[in-house]
Amino acid sequence: MENVTERFSSRVADYVSYRPGYPPSLLAYLVEHYGLRSDQTVADVGSGTGLLTQLFLKNGNRVNGVEPNAKMRAAAETLLQPYADLISVDGRAEATTLATHSVDWIFAGQAFHWFDPVATRREFIRILRPGGRVALVWNDRRMDDPFQQAYEQFLLTHAPDYSQVNHRRVTLACLRDFFAPHGLDLATFDHSQVFDFEGLRGRLLSCSYAPTAEAANYGEMMAELRSLFNQYSHQGRLLFPYTTRLYCAQLS
Repeated sequence: MENVTERFSSRVADYVSYRPGYPPSLLAYLVEHYGLRSDQTVADVGSGTGLLTQLFLKNGNRVNGVEPNAKMRAAAETLLQPYADLISVDGRAEATTLATHSVDWIFAGQAFHWFDPVATRREFIRILRPGGRVALVWNDRRMDDPFQQAYEQFLLTHAPDYSQVNHRRVTLACLRDFFAPHGLDLATFDHSQVFDFEGLRGRLLSCSYAPTAEAANYGEMMAELRSLFNQYSHQGRLLFPYTTRLYCAQLS
């Protein structure tokens, strides 16, 4: 596989257009259960095109969007240009470049599985203020959904990288080790997208593991994707459901 930082460079447009954001209920939960305040400083590490960053900017937070991929970082800067409290940072989880004890919260949305956990833990402890928290968020496809079950088999068949980079390889035991000795809280939220076929195609191609148009199996893959869409869509629309998972703990 190519360098992790560059895996999304050719997929930025699809990522911006077709990846899900995060449900408002996630922010409401953080405010209610953890006392997240608008005057606190946030680091969104692995911020990508700014989908999670935007949630906190809307809340009034000062947000450091830390992203090593230049094209994704530029897309986030364009999307979030109206917000004065964005600080766009060329950095990575293991070396954010942020000042010591400078942030109250660290978030990673759809990103932690790309990090080196040992170096990341050391860096997160360095930049967190005393009492600060880390929250890891994933939009997990709902595997109790018949389409998602078929789509999972489709990915295993047509995307050779899928099993290597699937974020589900980060187990609960791995996360508990990362946060030890602190306990780890989990909360879940319903979330979804609705796609026509072009949206579903874009959602697939936004993923780092999806074969591109140059791949030998691209035509076969797209033919099967169309077949899946025809089978599971209703009146030209397909529900793409998620469970948004929030893992939150202190780190010291």
